[in-house]
Amino acid sequence: MAKQPSPFMQQAYSPQPSQLEMQPVLQLFNAGKLVEAESAAKKLVARYPNTFILYQILGICQDGLSKFSEAAENYAKALTLQPKTPDLHFNLGITLTNLGKFAEAEISYRKAITLQPRFFEAHGNLGTVLQKQGRLEEAVASYHHALSIHEDPRGHFNLGTALRDEGKLDEAITHFNQAIAMFPNYADAHNYLGECYRDQGNMEDAIKKYFDTLALNPNHAGANYNMGEFLYLAGRFDEAVDYLERSKLDDWQERALYCTYKAEHFEAFKNKLDHIVHAHEKHNAPFLQTLSTHHAVNFGVEDQYNFCKNGFDFVYQKSIPELAEPNSQFLKDLLNDIENTAIEVRAQAMVINGKQSAGNLFKRPEASFRKLGEIVKQEFINYKNRFAGADCELIKSFPKELEFTSSWYVRLRKGGYVDRHIHEVGWISGAVYLVLPTDKKDPTEGCFEYGLHGDNYPLKHDNFPVGIATPSVGDIVLFPSSLFHRTIPFTSNEERICIAFDLKPEGDIFIRSSY
Repeated sequence: MAKQPSPFMQQAYSPQPSQLEMQPVLQLFNAGKLVEAESAAKKLVARYPNTFILYQILGICQDGLSKFSEAAENYAKALTLQPKTPDLHFNLGITLTNLGKFAEAEISYRKAITLQPRFFEAHGNLGTVLQKQGRLEEAVASYHHALSIHEDPRGHFNLGTALRDEGKLDEAITHFNQAIAMFPNYADAHNYLGECYRDQGNMEDAIKKYFDTLALNPNHAGANYNMGEFLYLAGRFDEAVDYLERSKLDDWQERALYCTYKAEHFEAFKNKLDHIVHAHEKHNAPFLQTLSTHHAVNFGVEDQYNFCKNGFDFVYQKSIPELAEPNSQFLKDLLNDIENTAIEVRAQAMVINGKQSAGNLFKRPEASFRKLGEIVKQEFINYKNRFAGADCELIKSFPKELEFTSSWYVRLRKGGYVDRHIHEVGWISGAVYLVLPTDKKDPTEGCFEYGLHGDNYPLKHDNFPVGIATPSVGDIVLFPSSLFHRTIPFTSNEERICIAFDLKPEGDIFIRSSY
């Protein structure tokens, strides 16, 4: 929230409005009539262009009206008149954050802190923009600094979100609980706490927290979505649809359609899918492609959805030379960081005889993970160029901002595999292979299989094609997130280690948090 204007101050050697002229503007502003206050301030500033408080009022009004570009301009003008105003640097930081200009917002918050070192809100907001830039270690330090000055529930909540991104679930749980202890009605904290329990495999406590959230706010989008997700994983599809439709969050429509299909309400599924196909200008939902393609193959009808109808044609495999070279130091660094870095494990039912890391690996501070993340981003560009001109939304609407929805390692041991699944919140999914079994009874052991069927989708026949990629150490494999895929089990007493990831779709797919 923007800080309120400072008391009226005269600018030396410049004509200023009188108290009588300022009074109507201040009355409108203090009454919360932002449109009228903005209009009145604009008229007055045209006559008195060097009046600090008018630019400040304009900035706050425009911020409140979501006119963020104009607000930023007026905050900047006010700062040319009084550059040593910490509250104004803080307000400008908020506006720049709303514009997605995180690096510029960081500069504004740091200026506010320089002028007022104990400005705990600025330390907290600095943590937020650092977190948005993937600089988790710095974000955690900023949140801790803010809490050392002033302990409040939002500070603990923000710190919890960053620790969760780092994969430090126990620490995150501690801070979400502290936020709730200070503010028992903090719905988002209850919901995020539930998600941490879910990631630890503790579904009993996770569901209790989702219900606690919904008791505070029955329309809470995140908790409704999480309950819908739990119910559809439990096979309670009709109940799941009710929660998903209340959430209206992220890919709720695809997940509700999934439940309709899994419940074998095929006529209702077809009607809903036909409506989506014709109502959506762009076919840009990978999960809908999964459902549409399965239905088309299952019932022998045309696949009308065109995110990427022919997913098999868009599987990409390439060697990363720095990883594939003999005695690769880069490979050794990655394996060392996987082995020795304190990263918590996420409970994952589809990972058999193995484990998966929690958090977002490419946002961690270790240099090897950061470096691999940048290499993968370049491969995303290479992928787009490889398939340039393809007549599908996968390529035509390829995300402009290359961000990771998530990234994680998977370590499998003898008999290990990852069951068939898709990544519902990805655009492009993939993996980089670091260790592979060599003692194989069958050449496909440990290989990557992709196809059109999985997750116990209802079958009218079993004629669903599959493809196999046989990676080598140092290879990267990329594919549309709409494709089912799995690891073929291996029987040798060896390990299989890869780092997997998803390219984030365009737009904000994450739950926004607020009190």
